[in-house]
Amino acid sequence: MTKTKLVYIMSLRNAAADRAGQHIEYKGERRYMKSPLEYLVERLGDSPLGDIYSLEGVIYDDDEGSPKDREKLAGYGFRYEPGGQWIHPPELTVHGVPVTSLLHAVPSSYRRLPIDAVAERAAQKSAFERRLLDKLHALDADFVVLDGLLVILDELVRPGAAFDRRIANIHPGVTRLGSPFERRGAYATLDALYGARGQRVADWTTMRMEPAPLIDRTGASFHYVDNGIDSGEVIFDVLGTSIDPADTILELRWNNFQRSLFPALEGGLLAMAESFAKEAI
Repeated sequence: MTKTKLVYIMSLRNAAADRAGQHIEYKGERRYMKSPLEYLVERLGDSPLGDIYSLEGVIYDDDEGSPKDREKLAGYGFRYEPGGQWIHPPELTVHGVPVTSLLHAVPSSYRRLPIDAVAERAAQKSAFERRLLDKLHALDADFVVLDGLLVILDELVRPGAAFDRRIANIHPGVTRLGSPFERRGAYATLDALYGARGQRVADWTTMRMEPAPLIDRTGASFHYVDNGIDSGEVIFDVLGTSIDPADTILELRWNNFQRSLFPALEGGLLAMAESFAKEAI
């Protein structure tokens, strides 16, 4: 059976914020923070996913020329160095291939420009997406998974574009419109944690809080990527994480990965496999 060629796109700085590949403090214990990438690679080796998909590459958008990115990746760097720490065990392999050998850098360097340099930023972001498209074609990608990519795609996912409905995001929150558990955007985990304390952030700039209905569960969604913020059609979601109001952000991240995000990633890819099979009939 011909396998679907999968490409994974991420921001290393997001994995570093999660302390991926390290042990974290968890309610008086030490627990290993496994990244979604590491989980996926393991499942490609020991589950039916491995009969369906091959991992062709891992693209990251972090920019070595950016002082901010270098600061956020302090302790990790932009690639694995022998003896250093990394976002997954350096010996990790997928179908016999070292995962570290699958890394490709496509820097989103337009982020160095001032926010008010609107025209220049737009032009450079467009160039970034073209480079990303070229890399996806070079890797012969059939389907793409985004995980913690800290930029919003535009041209790649417009209706009729080459990767329209061929890119899905794994998000650490429920994105289904109208769900009482809906948590979109970059602060989904923090938003959920405040919700379990009966609060909501009224202004993320000043962190002004206001009372809100107590919501003590969260989950994860595997959804198509469109031009919005976590607004694409949901492919598969899981609402499996109870929140302790005393959780730290990393404790909740660890718990939500285990209870909701990892199952949503696997369930979403299996659902996509069924969709591919129907298309082939």
